[in-house]
Amino acid sequence: MIGVCASIDDAAMARSAGCDYIEESVRGFLVPDRPGPEFTEKFALLEASPLPVLACNSFLPEALKSVGPEARHDGIIAFAATAFRRARRAGVKHIVFGSSGSRAIPDGFDPAEARRQFIGLLRRLGPVARRQGVVVALEPLRRAECNFINTVAEGAGIVREVGDPGVRLLADIYHMLCEDEGPASILAAGHLLVHCHIAEEEGRSAPGVHGEDFRPYLEALRRIGYAGGISFEGRWTDLAEELPVAVKTLEAQIAAVAGSAGRT
Repeated sequence: MIGVCASIDDAAMARSAGCDYIEESVRGFLVPDRPGPEFTEKFALLEASPLPVLACNSFLPEALKSVGPEARHDGIIAFAATAFRRARRAGVKHIVFGSSGSRAIPDGFDPAEARRQFIGLLRRLGPVARRQGVVVALEPLRRAECNFINTVAEGAGIVREVGDPGVRLLADIYHMLCEDEGPASILAAGHLLVHCHIAEEEGRSAPGVHGEDFRPYLEALRRIGYAGGISFEGRWTDLAEELPVAVKTLEAQIAAVAGSAGRT
């Protein structure tokens, strides 16, 4: 499935471009810090939408610290409980945990202790997510955006240590390219991967703008039997103009990988 990180207001346009779903934001769509009637208004938009919302990103606000001396795990669990409950009602399957402001390690704080804190938080989040039928997808972020969990390999190690099926892994091919992380990390992560993001390394542009070849990463996804979504997450000059090109470009590269596999 191919989706796009965008507002549900763009669903009709995204469908015409060939997308299968929308990836919204937790704070903008599920609004867990707002009263129920505000979410009801969002839900009404979903009921009229030609596409489902299958994932939500932008999980935690910066004020809800995941690590460091000001970590607020109880506040995060309360926030997540509302978000996950509303996600279940909306049919959202994956909650993307990037949230660089929340999880960045403060200057001078012990990285090993931050890792222990974060694993403890994820172990609390997993059961909350499972009770609502959703999965938290941990997103590694490039070093320019966050100083903690920068590679799929690092994220996979944390997910394995957490050991809860409510917490799994996301591979963002843009961040992988920025970190010079190759497709081997996807192969090593295997079944832990439940969601993907994609954009070209140059300018975080949509596929098709600069001609980035994603086929090595797509081949790795094929080899692990990946059947989840791939969401475009990047910068757009004109979403309505560039999205159809992005869909066609990605579909062509997926088809090329499948065709190559069929000839081996």
